[in-house]
Amino acid sequence: MFEGSYLGNDARLDPAARLECGICWWVYDPAEGDALAQVPAGTPFAALPAHWCCPNCEAPRHKFMVIADD
Repeated sequence: MFEGSYLGNDARLDPAARLECGICWWVYDPAEGDALAQVPAGTPFAALPAHWCCPNCEAPRHKFMVIADD
């Protein structure tokens, strides 16, 4: 497993985890949600609808990688 990968296993994700698209580098931050997809702030990545994709490039969820806390 490479660093940042969660292998599509939502159970491994912290609810506050931020994830970055591996295609275009757009960041999903649960504190902000996704206004384009009408996902409210406070929604963890694991709770996103199955059809959700990157709002910038339409990459599927499994292309996202966890951003390490600094």
